[in-house]
Parts: sequence; structure tokens; C-alpha cells
Amino acid sequence: MAKITMDQVAGMNFHYKHYPLEYFLNAMVRYECKNIELWGASPHFYVDDLSLHEIRNIKKEINRRDLSVVCFTPEQCVYPINLAAKEERLRKKSIQYFIKSAEAAKELGAPMLLVTPGWGYENEEPHEAWKRTRDSLEKLSTVAADLDLTLAFEPLTRVESNLVFDSKSLKRMLDEVNSPNLKGMIDTIPMALANEDFKNYSNLLGEDLVHIHFIDGKPEGHLVWGDGVLPLEKYICQLNEIGYKGFLTLEYTSYQYVQNPDEAMERSLKILTDVIDG
Repeated sequence: MAKITMDQVAGMNFHYKHYPLEYFLNAMVRYECKNIELWGASPHFYVDDLSLHEIRNIKKEINRRDLSVVCFTPEQCVYPINLAAKEERLRKKSIQYFIKSAEAAKELGAPMLLVTPGWGYENEEPHEAWKRTRDSLEKLSTVAADLDLTLAFEPLTRVESNLVFDSKSLKRMLDEVNSPNLKGMIDTIPMALANEDFKNYSNLLGEDLVHIHFIDGKPEGHLVWGDGVLPLEKYICQLNEIGYKGFLTLEYTSYQYVQNPDEAMERSLKILTDVIDG
């Protein structure tokens, strides 16, 4: 039975956003974290602000440090990105944003592009917004196939989305789009809020579970292990049991870590090393 190793842990630049991108990259080298998930937002890597030349220069800096981008995650949970938008102009703009992000992921050498479902109006028929997301994902899956990318599709919390927020709705969308380039992923926060765990997802998705954001919460928040209440050691045991082979990204979005992001990484890696190697 395969077991989780430290080589599967990936750092992320979200909580380094008050420092230059180079600082984050150097920190990953210092902590011997060879795999990174790149959050695509200003000031580090916002695709709408970058030329192809600038993207390639950033890739050179990543390569120079012998780092690998395992997933590109363009910012998409704030205005104005919404794959389910009722307003056609906004939805088309969102699709184009992801197409540009997919092209950037290819330049970065990232095998995965993270995508979220968006949301529909709470006072409209849910199936209408569902159809809009499905149509958007079908278009993006075609682009992903052309670029040889996998779309890692992430359920959100019910507050963030009324469309895909648990394992069953994730499985349903994957089945309806029915593309080999669209796979499922998990963030431990929406998973916990839906009263689920990795066994629920594994039973439904099997090998279509390709990526994980592994963080603590109360149960909300994206916190360092120990700052929340989630049963993370139990989760590691479940991942060992199901033979998970993908990456675990440390996605810390709480502002409590932005002043001293290194301290958050150090605490995380210490605990992970003790648990995984123990």
C-alpha cells in the first residue's frame, strides 16, 4: 500500500502575497519543498497583466531553483470570475480568463489547472446555473485537451457556491461533462463543512481524485495544522489507505500568516514530517 511522503507536499504562494514572488520561491528552496502550486494573482502572477515574455521569465526563475509547478490556480473566487454567471458577457469573460490561464499553465509546465464551479443566483432555478457551469466546463475541457492539461475541479463551500459543494455534486458534474481532462480535487475545508472525509470522495471518484488542498480549519478558514480543529492525522491515515498518489498543497489564505509566512511553513512542515515519517 502506497503511503503519503513529504515529496507529495506542495507549497503555495497565497500567504506570501505581501512579499515578492522571488521571496516565496527562495523560501521553497530553503525548506526543500520542490513542488509548488502557483496562485495566480497580483502582485505575483496575474495572467491579465503578464505578457508571454514575462511569463517565460518567471518560468526561468522557477527552473533556476529546480522547482516544479504541479498546479496553476488563477484567482477565481472573487469578482468578476464566475463560470455560472447568468450574464452572458461575464460568463464569456470568465471562460476567456480560464483559457488564458490554461495557456499560462502550459508555459509554466504545470500539468493541472484548478477550476471552481462559480455560482448561480439563489432565487433562480438551480438547474439553469448548473447548465451554465457544465457548458463552461465542456468548453474548457476541450481547451485542456488541446494543451494536454488536466482541469482539477474543486468543490467550494455552500456559502461560496450553490452548485458544487460536496462529493455527490462533484461526481455528478464530472459525469455530465464526461471529459478525460476534467478530474476532481478536494479542499479539506468544504469537505469538512459537508460532513465528509476522504473515504467519501475516494468511494465516488476513485482515480479521478487528482489533487488536494490540505489545511486545517475551525472548520472554516485555511489554517496551519494545529490552528484549527480538523482531524488531519485521520485524513493522512485515510489517504494512506486509499493509496493517494497526488499532491497535498498547503493553501493558507488567512491573513494571520501574511506578515510571517515562513513561520507558517516551518510549523506546517515540522508537523507533517513528524506525522508522515512517523
